[in-house]
Amino acid sequence: MIRQHIVRAVAGAALVAASVAASASVTSPVIGKLLWSEEFNGASLDTTLWTASNGNGCQIGLCGYGNQELEFYSPNNLGIVNVPFEPATRALAITARRETIGSNVFTSGKIDSSGKVQVKYGMVEIRMATPSVGVGLWPAAWMLGTSPQTWPRNGEIDIMEQGGRQPAGVPSVSPDRFVGSNVITFQQAACVPGNESCAGSTAWQTKNWVTPARSLANRFVIYRLYWTDTQMRFTLVDGAKETDMYNAPLAVNSPALQAPFYLLMNMAVGGNFTPAATPAQVTAPLPATMYVDYVRVYQLDGLGEVKLGVGITPEVGKFGVFTDNTPVDNGQALGTSADFFIWNTGSMGGGNIAPFEGANVLALNYFAPGQWFGGAVQSRQAHDMSGFRNGNIKLKIKAPANVAFKIGILDNYTNHSWVTFPANTTAYGLVRNGEWGTATIPVAEIAGPLVALQSMNSLFEFLSVDGSNPSAPFQMAFDDIIWDSGTASVPQMVVASPTAKVAALPTDAAQSGANTLAFVATASGWVDVHYRVNGGELQTVRMRQDGSTSRYTAGGLKKGDAVEYRFTSWDTARQLATDSAAKTVVIK
Repeated sequence: MIRQHIVRAVAGAALVAASVAASASVTSPVIGKLLWSEEFNGASLDTTLWTASNGNGCQIGLCGYGNQELEFYSPNNLGIVNVPFEPATRALAITARRETIGSNVFTSGKIDSSGKVQVKYGMVEIRMATPSVGVGLWPAAWMLGTSPQTWPRNGEIDIMEQGGRQPAGVPSVSPDRFVGSNVITFQQAACVPGNESCAGSTAWQTKNWVTPARSLANRFVIYRLYWTDTQMRFTLVDGAKETDMYNAPLAVNSPALQAPFYLLMNMAVGGNFTPAATPAQVTAPLPATMYVDYVRVYQLDGLGEVKLGVGITPEVGKFGVFTDNTPVDNGQALGTSADFFIWNTGSMGGGNIAPFEGANVLALNYFAPGQWFGGAVQSRQAHDMSGFRNGNIKLKIKAPANVAFKIGILDNYTNHSWVTFPANTTAYGLVRNGEWGTATIPVAEIAGPLVALQSMNSLFEFLSVDGSNPSAPFQMAFDDIIWDSGTASVPQMVVASPTAKVAALPTDAAQSGANTLAFVATASGWVDVHYRVNGGELQTVRMRQDGSTSRYTAGGLKKGDAVEYRFTSWDTARQLATDSAAKTVVIK
């Protein structure tokens, strides 16, 4: 669904269109239990599972959502309704209209489950009906990776898309009889002039579509994604017939496709996927409505998981951001679970300083006096570092004494925070003598009041100091970067100890339905709820804030479930994060 420069990206790049021989896992699948479903049977959209878009992309600095789309997405274009052509069915309705909001002359609807529902592997099944797409309508059901890395490094899975241009050389059919799938990832082979994002598309020069015998307009069919750690298969189920989109299963050729994804459903109007680049070229009959009866996720050959909320297990003990030999409880590795980026390649490149320990080092060469420099180790998946607030970041640094720099961190809400190492001055234990030394940075100090430790993006960044750009070339290096919580590495959720900062904010957890539990907290800042069901995996969710009240409703519960929970909140008066005592409620 996001398509910046993809056509030029993969011309001649066989890597991104690679497929594999049929495998029993996806071509003869063993479908297990239902892991999660959204049936869209309620009175309105369940906002604990879905977020409705409101804007044309300009509000996030991406006008037209990177696709030159012509619509303004509005929650008013969404609803849960009885389907006119199948009255016994209740479904999500997404309606596109000729309606002016600002500079947009079309409106439509879009929902996503980011931060609320995430899926990894299994069979994803969506029963939906599209309108007559004509020229200009672009209905889609798709997924994006939950990784904090930017597109396309986070990965994109398009389960179905309709309304696009048909391939040259293929007999033309009505756009209502043409539907396809796609997978987009970062691919080195796609790094060509004009495609600086390096977006590689499996749909490029590859058969990825189905042409059903009759129009798809205003009737339900089922779209399926079969997804394992090695293969993906996309199909259309039309009545008793299941047809493959691709000629063969796709190889999972990117680590991004072995990580969790969230769901999106929308109907764009115009854009670079369609033949309509301007409003005058849109001839599709409007208003037009697509209907989604349900979204279901099943186990596939024993694989598959669905997590609610941000779905991050808190890190504990010692976490290695970049290290070889130092014992850690968990960590990341460059090229596998993290990447190192130099932000200004016009001033800095790889250096030749030997490692402090092990075989690897972040060695850097600054070659453009007067220019700024900086870089980061960016995680491929978010990390919950909330248990490290009272700990330290410890690392080895080698840099000339006369070079000033900053060390920083970044959360998934784009909050940066930094500490400064002035030139010729000992700071955070680092003696500025030009040799390897140790810096110890308190997490509470570097995080400050804004960084959300429970959802971290980059656990290490470095940057030049404004007004102090170096006047001569130099080399510097970083090694053995460790987050140390200062506590034992035993993950647990118990009543806070007497020495912990305990929040006194008003909180509540009340059963709001047969299968739901509503969490409520009153606080001036953000609030997270941490909960586990029957001793299972801990879920961490950023609660929706409305004034001084924060809310989140957990679903999928049943009678007898024991839900243990606690809250983390930001105390604006004391400028610190506090935890509530843990409590337990049993569903009746």
